[in-house]
Amino acid sequence: MSLTSASANLVTLAEGAEHSGNHASLSPYLTGIGAFVALMLLLWITTRFNRDR
Repeated sequence: MSLTSASANLVTLAEGAEHSGNHASLSPYLTGIGAFVALMLLLWITTRFNRDR
């Protein structure tokens, strides 16, 4: 496979990804809030285990 055919394949692949779009149910806000809540829960659990006695 030559460099030009490899780059042509990558361009074709990238163009196909542009038109597919995101799934309708994947809201960026919901994903961000979910990740934030999960990280805060992990932080809370970590701080409970690291208490000085």
